[in-house]
Amino acid sequence: MTAMIALTGLTKQFGQIHAVADVSFTVAKGEVLGFLGPNGAGKSTTMKMLAGFLTPSAGKASVCGFDVVDQPIAAKQRLGYLPEGAPAYPDMTARAFLNFIAAVRGITGSERTRRIGWAIERTQLTAVLDQPIDTLSKGFKRRVGLAQAVLHDPPVLILDEPTDGLDPNQKHEVRGLIQDIAAEKAIIISTHILEEVEAVCSRAIIIARGRVLADATPDALVAQDPDHGAVSLTVAADVADQAIEALATLPGVAHAHINRQGPRSKIVVRAEGDRPIADTVRQFASAAPWQAADFATEYGRLDQVFRHITRDVA
Repeated sequence: MTAMIALTGLTKQFGQIHAVADVSFTVAKGEVLGFLGPNGAGKSTTMKMLAGFLTPSAGKASVCGFDVVDQPIAAKQRLGYLPEGAPAYPDMTARAFLNFIAAVRGITGSERTRRIGWAIERTQLTAVLDQPIDTLSKGFKRRVGLAQAVLHDPPVLILDEPTDGLDPNQKHEVRGLIQDIAAEKAIIISTHILEEVEAVCSRAIIIARGRVLADATPDALVAQDPDHGAVSLTVAADVADQAIEALATLPGVAHAHINRQGPRSKIVVRAEGDRPIADTVRQFASAAPWQAADFATEYGRLDQVFRHITRDVA
């Protein structure tokens, strides 16, 4: 697949601080890349360099083959960008702002009407079109920012926290929009909402201290959780320690631990390698005097993997 977004050795230094250090990756048409990292990891700085708002200290970035420093106009023509905070002209109404953006983008006549109408419909802005942007809620301001980013139907989208401030229904609509247009675009989404990555992203990159630490599909990252594929069950809290000790002795079991405390404790039993232990655990626990219940196979958690990867990064 041809890369529509390409970063090579991208670096940004502010004095002695390396906000971004030698970041390299590509994004092809049809990919939705989740860009993850702790606060201060370098996500927004990377996206600002890719969008042409910051000049790299070293390295290169391109959009559809156009270098963002050497060919900034051509790169920005092919880019839709929702920055952090969704900045806009506060005295403009949402309608006037979208018309202004269309004019800046060179969209005129019936095409302007069509594109603005489409963006308004997909971001559900009809109710606030004639209100000054400064009077809008955080969620509506975010939706105005998203509307201007997709207005010109760009082949590349960079979205920094696109669902920040939205209610669950609005988040669902934005995710639906991203899924609908993803096949024809290359999209980068920076988000702290890990469920969003699993819902809409085909790939995820985790960075910390300005460096890429992981680059894989969400499923491949989730599989790195030590509890992925483990067997879980619940027992009464007063027999949990006894159950763990007994379960740990079963063939093929590497480890057993309490995952959740309460009147009934949830116990997670990990296998040695890929050995199948579900039937063994179920039969053993069912025959034991613990009143074991709620048998299940665990699916890894992206938040657990994220914490493990970014923990103690020097």
